[in-house]
Amino acid sequence: MADNVGNSDARPDLELEEELAEAVEEGATDEQQMAEAEAPCGMEGVAVPVRRPRAHPEHPSSLVLGAEGAPAEASSGCRDAHADVSPGHPASVERQRHGGARSVGFRPGGGPQAIAYEERTGIKAPRIIAWEITRSCNLSCAHCRAAAEFGHYPGELSLDRIKSVIDDIVTITNPIIILTGGEPLMRPDIWGIIDYAHEKGAMPVIGTNATLITDEIAAKIAEHKIPRISVSVDFPTADEHDGFRGQPGCFDRTIDGIKIAKRHGIGVQINMTITTLNADKVAAVHDLAESLDVDAFHIFMLVPTGRGENLLDKELPPEEYERVLEWAYERQKTSPLHFKPTDAPHYYRIIRQKAKAEGKKVTREEYGLDAMTRGCLGGITFCFISHVGDVQPCGYFDMQLGNVKERKFSDIWTNSKVFNELRDYSLLKGKCGACEYRAVCGGCRARALSVTGDYLAEEPYCVYVPRKRSAECRDGE
Repeated sequence: MADNVGNSDARPDLELEEELAEAVEEGATDEQQMAEAEAPCGMEGVAVPVRRPRAHPEHPSSLVLGAEGAPAEASSGCRDAHADVSPGHPASVERQRHGGARSVGFRPGGGPQAIAYEERTGIKAPRIIAWEITRSCNLSCAHCRAAAEFGHYPGELSLDRIKSVIDDIVTITNPIIILTGGEPLMRPDIWGIIDYAHEKGAMPVIGTNATLITDEIAAKIAEHKIPRISVSVDFPTADEHDGFRGQPGCFDRTIDGIKIAKRHGIGVQINMTITTLNADKVAAVHDLAESLDVDAFHIFMLVPTGRGENLLDKELPPEEYERVLEWAYERQKTSPLHFKPTDAPHYYRIIRQKAKAEGKKVTREEYGLDAMTRGCLGGITFCFISHVGDVQPCGYFDMQLGNVKERKFSDIWTNSKVFNELRDYSLLKGKCGACEYRAVCGGCRARALSVTGDYLAEEPYCVYVPRKRSAECRDGE
């Protein structure tokens, strides 16, 4: 069992909740900062672009969106949200603090419909929706949540159906919509989906393996105002990555796709799924991401669903998860990238333990985005829509709570029993229910469901023993 750093002096979760609430009430964060911090649980995290943390005379900048579509600050050297996306040279911008760069502009879930919805129902509107617009894929990755393969999948939502669902979504929120798969670029009408989402006030982004990105495709991505793509890179070398992804040559095509996207001024985020196969290579993949001059690096803790079930013996033990997350905390201090662990809600406990040991308070000024969010957000401000229209808390949470072919998305989000239970932290069981950090962590509900069959059970890959549980043990002794 790993040491429970900070166990004896951890703050009760009521204080943590009040701290977060005060920060929001005082305007300490805008919704874009919150959205970037809320990279989706169970899906590839893609955030709207951040201001580049450093100038680089040889590489183009990523697009920065100004508030409400207005131009970003003049000093940023970036363009208007509705302007053409093109390469440029950013002004020098200092690195912004722990966790990476500061984001500006688009306010997912901050529009008038979302505000009215929360006032009417008492429920937060979704800020990020991951939408599997196709399950077809040109790769066959070992850890794929969707177990996607090349070919046609029956029952996929038509363009007209997708538009009607977007029409309903925007009655309650203006979210970031992550177009994912499978490989979303295999869907021929993706450009119509993107344009319609923009027209209705949402912000589409793309999660892709980048192997299909050519200059022509990158030009279309830029033309259709996609500010950022996320790309998975799990190993720093071609042999290892290609073996994991199930196709020779895909590493080189992925790296080429990233470089092409950058040349067209598209922001790029690299994601890495951590297993025992690559846990010792995280630093190398981070350095590869930095050398490619991308904007963000997100590490993902494996959730054993889909083909990921075949990697159960490759899943890190809880103590190793803890070590990787502690490394991430230290590396964030010096990384020029926006660097965030995902599918690892206990990271937000580690931040507070480490900060306490260093005599710091977790504030926006010191910790940026990491101070303004919590761990598991499935059903709270994030959800997933499958290729056939099933709505789930996240892509790894293998439970369908309704289908948009049969019920309105807004109805499912508002009235699902599971969604509403996930929003009530007092229902958490075991260590999670007793934990003083539950307001900023909450445990991975998808992992709890996969391992125990109960989505409210304690996080099975957390080593921490809550202060209350430790006291009970002492009393028992």
